[in-house]
Amino acid sequence: MEIIIKHKRDLPSAVRRLLEHSGGSRIFAFYGSLGAGKTTIIKAICNLLGASDMTSSPSFTLVNEYRTPEGDSLYHIDFYRIKNTEEVFDFGLEEYLYGESYCFMEWPELIEELLPSGTVKVRINVGKYEERILEVS
Repeated sequence: MEIIIKHKRDLPSAVRRLLEHSGGSRIFAFYGSLGAGKTTIIKAICNLLGASDMTSSPSFTLVNEYRTPEGDSLYHIDFYRIKNTEEVFDFGLEEYLYGESYCFMEWPELIEELLPSGTVKVRINVGKYEERILEVS
């Protein structure tokens, strides 16, 4: 599936389509170059799910946890600064990947072989007119 985001104002409908297409999966892996919009899209998803305590990308903390009004956790993980797979086991990656909560990951290339089946993979490309093209598989 392909979703095109021409303007930031299109984000809510785009992420709604992404969630509807996920088939109930709660694990999402986002691929794209620096500045492609991974963090912006993840924040829009968390906002749609009701999280109100979002701050920034977890680049420096590795994992951010957001809460919905119902008390559900949403996890936002950024693997950009990870050097090897041992580091991800040290912070308990399995609990995030195999738990009941939504888990949104940036830079998942390092842990590709650890992703559970059913992970929604979102490749973000920047188009000719700065639109974002999401290729969802």
